[in-house]
Amino acid sequence: MAKNKLQNEKLEPMLLKIAIILVIGSLAPLLDSTMVNVAIKTIGEDLNSTISVIQWTITGYVLAMGISVPISGWATNRFGSKQVYMSSLLIFLVGSVLSSLSWNIESLIGFRLLQGIGAGLLMPTLQTMLVQAAGGQNLGRMMSFVSIPALLGPILGPVLGGIIVNSLSWRWIFYVNIPVTIIALLLAWWGLPTEKPYNSKQSLDIIGLFLLSPAFSILIYAISQVSSHGSFDCNEVVVPLVTGLLLMAAYIVHALHKKTSSVLDVHLFKSRNFSASTASLFLSGIIMNGAMLLLPLFYQQVRGENVLFAGLLLIPQGAGMLLTRSWIGRLVDHIDSRIIVVISLIVTIIGTLPFAFANSNTNQISVLR
Repeated sequence: MAKNKLQNEKLEPMLLKIAIILVIGSLAPLLDSTMVNVAIKTIGEDLNSTISVIQWTITGYVLAMGISVPISGWATNRFGSKQVYMSSLLIFLVGSVLSSLSWNIESLIGFRLLQGIGAGLLMPTLQTMLVQAAGGQNLGRMMSFVSIPALLGPILGPVLGGIIVNSLSWRWIFYVNIPVTIIALLLAWWGLPTEKPYNSKQSLDIIGLFLLSPAFSILIYAISQVSSHGSFDCNEVVVPLVTGLLLMAAYIVHALHKKTSSVLDVHLFKSRNFSASTASLFLSGIIMNGAMLLLPLFYQQVRGENVLFAGLLLIPQGAGMLLTRSWIGRLVDHIDSRIIVVISLIVTIIGTLPFAFANSNTNQISVLR
């Protein structure tokens, strides 16, 4: 019995090959986002732009992701996971090349939108392919393995970004995406199984798409405006926030009454486990990605650190996540995941609280602990 249990915990060679290919495919988008975070200040100075404008290279990227994510499910059913996965890599590659050639801040923001579309299609398609390949077996270990880039991003991204900006030019942040994405495309073409589309005749829910995608984008825009105006109590925040919520409500009504497949199946939220997991994933994304955006600016603007040192100071966060990844993946397959989530959130709160009181005079060791 012990031998069978050990065999079940091992990943099959075919499954491991698919996981490795998917890991390589997710490297470029995840490293790119963390490198850009570190380089915001430098890009703004080089392109004669303010921080409030240059942050749209990140906000616009996220907006584009929000628009394209709902399309990924339909595209996967219609054309097949492998085709959508490779197409998303190609879009991200084109966006990276154009971003590296940007001549002003407006062009950079526009090309980052293209990158965001590619990343928005890539990540959910990658997860779909992972679940399909695993077939429900050893999902905890598979997820922990494929999420390695999400952990390496906070470690390697800021450091690479700091080295690149400090030694070369911020344009090299986008140059490095080119060979990584090309390799990912070749590996996907060679090693990923080609599956028949689930429903090659499935029509796109146009009404749902025009309700849901703008809802995501407008809500993200409203939240981004809070930082510019310092309050929720202004028209620049309230109007897009209410508009986004109304569009979201309209989509929910549309999806509940639609007889054929909607762009996002809201009936899934009838499951308490699904709803709780989605909410937890959403909040954990805010926790991790918010810190990766704010901390580089805190170190550079408040504490006066150079871009390379700011990147090095971000290593502890990623290192902490990486150290727990392997055994957490095994635990999820054997014990109640809710216990792990609760403990993780408590530890995260304890680790985040000191930053609420940190300033330019706070001891460096206290900030890193």
